[in-house]
Amino acid sequence: MSTLDHNFNEIAENKARSANYPPPFSIRFTFEERARLDAERGRHSLAAHIRERLFGDDASVRKKPGNTSVGDAEALGRVLAALGNSRLSQNINQLAKAVNTGSLPVTPETEADLTAACEEIRELRLELMRALGKSSGVAP
Repeated sequence: MSTLDHNFNEIAENKARSANYPPPFSIRFTFEERARLDAERGRHSLAAHIRERLFGDDASVRKKPGNTSVGDAEALGRVLAALGNSRLSQNINQLAKAVNTGSLPVTPETEADLTAACEEIRELRLELMRALGKSSGVAP
């Protein structure tokens, strides 16, 4: 039997039956209903909020692999604010340009400034890792 003789609908049905999860369910809301659900859901996903409203305390918690929640939202906010207020990327770009053109004078003061900048970046990285609830791993 050649591959052209296969009944692809039958193959698809067999695969669907063997899946470890039920098929999704679709529902349409009016704009007003959707706005209300979005306002009520807070930081939860819309699907989690609807499941919670439907099943209450019996709603199962669903989690995607690798999708971890923030360990410390306040610490994450501090890190993001520090990154937003810094000119880190611009300054590093200027340093790289100066190194490439040979116009960066290597003085003890420059070396101290670079060392201090590297330490600040390490501290930001550690704070970010803590905020995300991750192990800092090996320091770069």
